[in-house]
Amino acid sequence: MEIERLKSQLEGVRKAIAAIEGGAQEYQINNRRLVKADLATLYARENALEVKIARLEGNDICFAELGRE
Repeated sequence: MEIERLKSQLEGVRKAIAAIEGGAQEYQINNRRLVKADLATLYARENALEVKIARLEGNDICFAELGRE
């Protein structure tokens, strides 16, 4: 089911965010260096997944900005 796949992806993104916030942005083993995705990219993906899930669950909320005359 689509919503379960999105929720699984969201969980993975949140784990990646937590790992980076916990100090695991990059590490080195012997001569190999690994750098994980940057937080801005992960935050954007997290937000996009949350919006998709909310829409599929029927919980999306639309806001309109009204101007003054």
